[in-house]
Amino acid sequence: MILSPGRGYAFVHAPKTGGTAMALALEARAMADDILIGDTPKARRRRGRLKGAQTAGRLWKHSTLRDVRGLIPDSVLDTLVPVTLVRNPWDRMVSYYHWLKDQSFEHPAVGRAKMSGFADFVMDAEVGEGFRRNPYASYVAGGRDPIFLRLEHLDADLAPFSALLGFDLMLPIANRSVRIRDWRGYYDDATQKRVADICAQDISAFSYSFDPGEPA
Repeated sequence: MILSPGRGYAFVHAPKTGGTAMALALEARAMADDILIGDTPKARRRRGRLKGAQTAGRLWKHSTLRDVRGLIPDSVLDTLVPVTLVRNPWDRMVSYYHWLKDQSFEHPAVGRAKMSGFADFVMDAEVGEGFRRNPYASYVAGGRDPIFLRLEHLDADLAPFSALLGFDLMLPIANRSVRIRDWRGYYDDATQKRVADICAQDISAFSYSFDPGEPA
């Protein structure tokens, strides 16, 4: 997450959407007073600035806009344009599963992924509730009208953000999982419908589909 009063934006990093690449691109041009929250190199170097902060929620790279209330004055936070990346939920689920399988830290989701095949993981009640409870809009709720950047249409969707920044962004490749790039082959009818159910809000909001003609 990055709060930039100087450039007028709040980048909110929803999980498994390509947000690390965006954070790296933004921190490469970070202003001196930008607040960086996460595990990218510059965010780690500036972590001391967060010491003792009293905020509404947890400060970590996937903090929501509501979580960081208290970190800067509301009069400043409320002027920032929230920006977040979004991703086709079927693709995101595959990415999430494979990322979890590569992790070694202790967390229930890591355990589920390591012990389950993809279909069982998708159908898991806790996994489903996590997706259902946290649609993309929830990450940027409580602020100005956000800019949503669809990962599949990034070149087109970046235009308003680039205009706000005053420069074009060059995103590096970061945290790419080792998997088949066409995510459709991971699904059967039951798991396809499951994601359609638990991610219905995101699918409707951003016109996503499980259509073979849509970019992988």
